[in-house]
Parts: sequence; C-alpha cells; structure tokens
Amino acid sequence: MHYDPVKNVFASVIRKIPFFRIVFYKMLDMMFLRSWYVRRELKQIRKILGDKKIKILDAGTGYGQYAYFMAKHLSPCEINAVDIKEDWIRDCEEFFKQRKIKNVSFSIADLTKISYSNEFDLIVCVDVMEHIPDDVKVFRNFYDALNENGYLLINTPSIFGGSDVHDEDGESFIGEHARVGYSKEELETKLHPLGFKTTKSKYTYGFWGDKAWRLGIKYPMLLLNTGKIFFILLPVYYLITLPFTLLMMYLDFRKENKIGSGINFIAKK
Repeated sequence: MHYDPVKNVFASVIRKIPFFRIVFYKMLDMMFLRSWYVRRELKQIRKILGDKKIKILDAGTGYGQYAYFMAKHLSPCEINAVDIKEDWIRDCEEFFKQRKIKNVSFSIADLTKISYSNEFDLIVCVDVMEHIPDDVKVFRNFYDALNENGYLLINTPSIFGGSDVHDEDGESFIGEHARVGYSKEELETKLHPLGFKTTKSKYTYGFWGDKAWRLGIKYPMLLLNTGKIFFILLPVYYLITLPFTLLMMYLDFRKENKIGSGINFIAKK
C-alpha cells in the first residue's frame, strides 16, 4: 500500500479547482492529528518570539498547508516554502498568487543541499525527515540556516510503528519512507552535537490516536487504492465513522502519551 498515488490524485483535483484547495486544507487540518499538534506548537512558538516580524522556512511544504496557516496566524512573518517536487511548488505558487498572499515565496529545493546562513527564526519540517536517508546533513543545514535562539519544529513518525511497519501483511503502509521513524533519543543524538537543545518532545498518535488514524485515514486509503469508485463512497463512510474518529483524536490530543506512532519535537539553536 502506497500513499503517494492517492496524494497525487488529490493534488490533481485541487490544481483544477482552486477553491477545493481551501476546503482540502481544512480537511487536512481536521482529519490529520499531526496538524492539531503542529498548529498548537506553532502558535506557542509565535508567542515566545514576541511581536517582531519573523522569517520562517517551511522545509518540505508539500501542498502548502502549513504555509497557508502560518501566513494567516503567525503574522507578521515572511515565509520561504520549499519542496523537491516541482509540480507541487508551481501549484502552490499559482494558488497563493490568486489568493493575494504576499508574505509567502516558493522555491524548489533539496534539503540536503540548501545553504542558508543565520536567516530564519523558525524552521518547520512536517513529515519530511522520514523520507531522507542523509538526515544528519539536513539537520546540519537547518542549524546553519537558523538565527541564534531560532526554533526547529520537526513532526515525523516515531520508531513505535510510525510507518505502519508492523502491518498485518508485513508491508509498510508508507512504502516510500527511508526509515520507520525516530525516537526522542535518536533525534537528540543527532541534533545535540550540532548545537541544538531540546525544548519540547511529545509522542503523538498514542492508543487513541492510532485507532483514529486507522479508522479515519488508513482504511479509507486502502479502499481508494483498489479503485477510484471508492471516492464516491467516501461520504457515506465518513458519515458513519467521523464522530468516532474525531473523539479519539481529541482524547489523544489532550493526554500525555508515553509512546506513540508519531513524535512532535522542538529544538532551539
């Protein structure tokens, strides 16, 4: 089971009808528990940084979901959103231009090759590091790119089943990952020697979050991979399951998970 083909289907739809992109962003924010955690931490970091204008690197912007959120809720700010996928960057550029969002710029970039120096107050990297084999190189680039006392927010699968590595059929749900995920200790082992200090670390998708992920995301994705006809059946599926999914997500969001299949990690330069 691979995730990218389904993501590309959604990308093609929101490319053709820009209004759907806004609806799509709202769906992502509601249905993906990681977005609940990331948006909460972004607001907290914004408060810590005060009222000054901040410069942000959205490292692996994808659909532009978090760039859109930050442009509206972390102002005053200037955002440089980068991704290695050219078509996604071009789609975002066009959409943000149509929406007249002027504090976000987009560019194609390989995070292993970026060479910023003391430029950003905040780097946001959501569900990216699990795709990159040479992660230490990227972490070093992040450190160089941050201003003194700048923050790095990483959201990634954890080692506790983050890529669904223990799936029933033995195949990873996210087949394109370079690693299963990270533990708090591994992130610290790789980040602290570079000069980072841990500010906050929280495992996400614990007992309830994992159940919500399977009910709200995994099982529908499995169906969609078998045929596009299941796009028609999705509304019925979610009409039945959505209340239970959201309740389980809320329970996860409010509790401290000793372990979980995701990790939200914040470090400071």
